[in-house]
Amino acid sequence: MTRVALVGGNGKLGSIIREVIDETDDFAVVRVLGSGSDLSEIDGVDLVVDASVPAVSVEVVRTATERSINVLVGTSGWSNERIAAVRPLVDAAGTGAVFIPNFSVGSVVGSALAAAAATLFDSIEIIEAHRDTKIDSPSGTAVRTAELIAAARGNAVDAPHVDQRARGQQVASVPIHSLRRPGVIARQEVVLSGPGESLAIVHDTVEPARAYAPGIRIALRAARDARGVVVGLDRLIDLGIRTPDAAPDAQPVDEGAASGQVARSTGAASPA
Repeated sequence: MTRVALVGGNGKLGSIIREVIDETDDFAVVRVLGSGSDLSEIDGVDLVVDASVPAVSVEVVRTATERSINVLVGTSGWSNERIAAVRPLVDAAGTGAVFIPNFSVGSVVGSALAAAAATLFDSIEIIEAHRDTKIDSPSGTAVRTAELIAAARGNAVDAPHVDQRARGQQVASVPIHSLRRPGVIARQEVVLSGPGESLAIVHDTVEPARAYAPGIRIALRAARDARGVVVGLDRLIDLGIRTPDAAPDAQPVDEGAASGQVARSTGAASPA
């Protein structure tokens, strides 16, 4: 039995993860940490699952790694640069850290399709929408998608007039436009344009608990046995589409506690 400490277990994602673990025979949640908890409470567990907030997530990963405990991170805000900052700690400890920007298999397929098509279109932009209670922007899924697109292309996309704030925030040269509003759960649209045509790849999350459960189970088992850093659900399942390693040589960025806006950690321009 794998004993799990769930950080942020009372939030939306944390509650879904807890329900999945409760229905899984070989995992058990033995500790649930909230905003008033001390991270030392993770002592004695086999796996830490982080479903907290960007301002806390870095310390969760550091604390777990220092205690030689593997960690599964579902919290947003982890760009390649921020992951690069903790990679040496994970490698030195001989532990595993699995970062999953989105547990939805459909979302991962959408991002992989966008990366596969990225070399065929010079103009690419991302529009993502989440409910108004989501505190970070752009979403971790949008950041991951932009990084996969950039890695597949090997050069910048054609994005004119990005000096204008209304043109969105650039991540790995890809403009991302973030909507936060009621009446939506999670939606991402990647628009790829070329001479005389455009292609839109759209993913909608309608029922998060049902959409995330298969990916959560896959990620739990991978994180339990992982060594080193693994990024993305696409690294754990066979999509039939080869996705590139997103900027494996990214330079570390460690800004301490991240705010809800993760723009600075993406190497992007000023937030729109």
